Amino acid sequence: MLRSIVIKNLALVGSAELEFGAGLNVLSGETGAGKSIIVDAIMLLLGGKYDKSLLRFGESLGFVEGVFDVTQSARDVLAEMGHETEDEVIVTRRFFDTGKNETRVNGRVVTASMVKQLTERLVDIYGQHEYISVAKITEQGRLFDYYVRHNIENMLDILSEKVSQLNKINEKLSSIGTNDDRERLIDILKYQIDEIENAKVQPNEEEELTAKRKVIASAEKINSALASALNVLTEDEVCAVGLIDEAQSALNSISHLGGDYGELFSRLKSAAEEVSDIAESIRDELDKDFDIADLDKIEDRLDVLKNIRKKYGDYERMTEFYNASNERLYNLINSDKLFAKLNEEKEALLDEIYELSKSLSETRKKLAKNFETEIEKHLGELGMGSVKFEIRFAPFPQREECESFVSPKGMDKMEFYFSPNRGQPLQPMTKIISGGEMSRFMLALKVVNGEKDEMPTMIFDEIDVGISGITGRAVAQKLQQIAKTHQVLCVTHLPQIAAMASEQFFIEKSVVDDQTFTNVTKLDRDGMIKEIARLSGGYGVSNQAEVAASELKNWCDEYKNSL
Repeated sequence: MLRSIVIKNLALVGSAELEFGAGLNVLSGETGAGKSIIVDAIMLLLGGKYDKSLLRFGESLGFVEGVFDVTQSARDVLAEMGHETEDEVIVTRRFFDTGKNETRVNGRVVTASMVKQLTERLVDIYGQHEYISVAKITEQGRLFDYYVRHNIENMLDILSEKVSQLNKINEKLSSIGTNDDRERLIDILKYQIDEIENAKVQPNEEEELTAKRKVIASAEKINSALASALNVLTEDEVCAVGLIDEAQSALNSISHLGGDYGELFSRLKSAAEEVSDIAESIRDELDKDFDIADLDKIEDRLDVLKNIRKKYGDYERMTEFYNASNERLYNLINSDKLFAKLNEEKEALLDEIYELSKSLSETRKKLAKNFETEIEKHLGELGMGSVKFEIRFAPFPQREECESFVSPKGMDKMEFYFSPNRGQPLQPMTKIISGGEMSRFMLALKVVNGEKDEMPTMIFDEIDVGISGITGRAVAQKLQQIAKTHQVLCVTHLPQIAAMASEQFFIEKSVVDDQTFTNVTKLDRDGMIKEIARLSGGYGVSNQAEVAASELKNWCDEYKNSL
């Protein structure tokens, strides 16, 4: 459950700290006092979108921090995120006037998707946006599937895998294309393969030719340098070889007098041999003929290589493309066999998907009766004893037409039908249901689904829209039934719901130094009774208002004790 929340500089809230209890926690106050700010703060903790307009005017930063008890499913998510699985989790959302924000879980920064994955195991929130979502037929199917999830989960997993396999087969069939498409593609692939084969590109060939071209282009400079070096070494009157010979003769005359002189003579002799070898190598280089025609051939070859590289990439990429093209060409040339084989696999897979979807549909239809009965039961307890509720399924498709209905969720099309009054025909729910009826329907839905899940905290933002009187008392009773097994947070204007609270928070606005602040006060029992009287409209008007509020509070306490 959500143990506590700290809010700093969010909208009109300068600073607030709320500690929630395990039962029914009620938030009340005058319209416009800022009750929705508390819900906004919780939404931020759950990974909701931050807009810098939420930051209190004149402040540069703010934060919301919540402490949650951890469920087993939340522990699993924490473990996947690399967190130690402790008994509590602290979620912190910091936000700045730049529009930037950050979320931390137990002190470590996480992404919005990560915190959503975690908190959706901890909190279920119902607000006005759900009126819109339940109007979508696909959303109605999702809500019902949540009710039957434990019965269909395995089938949905298998179906999802089969649909994925079907999509891959369709991709392969699409790549084969029509006969005309195949012929065109075969011609293109043959041309590209022939072009690469005819080019006969070798590894590092372009680099080697580029270096060779540079040498040929510098032939005159090279020959001049070689001739000059050879003259200095061997052919001038005073050349290096002659001078080294003279030095050798001089050292030879004293080499027998000591080890050092003999070593110097040996080294000089080695140098003479090395210089002679160098001179010979230079002569060999001078004998080479630089043919300008070779330069033209190199230029032509480089043009070929550059063209190939431009089309197919470097040698490694070209080789990959060549191998892949050969494989694809083979498949296309043999496409008739491949096409027949893929279609055979596809039909077999469609048979499996169809039968699996049919079984899934039959399971849904059986369980739909239980769902309808439970919804009607809870709506009856909420003052709608004449209501009729039904899930209607569109006719299941025939096998021959099933491909256009394939989905990881099956082939069912379903819609909620509703009749609030006896004798009136069932009609699509979203076309005829009123605001008050929708509030009670969503509450009944939360009760039905809530009885089957481990969700520790449920939040209702103004579930009392469009209801009052005896119906309001029925809604309060239903909320208390939920609160027996879940923590419930409820924003309300109804005294009946406020009277059922285990913990109650009063939200009001005040002005200090020309600045408006939203303040949150946790009420004791006397404060609760005064607030119940205020909500009923009698506080400050009749001396009996608080008496009536106290009686209503006592009645609610007796009801809670009877559960």
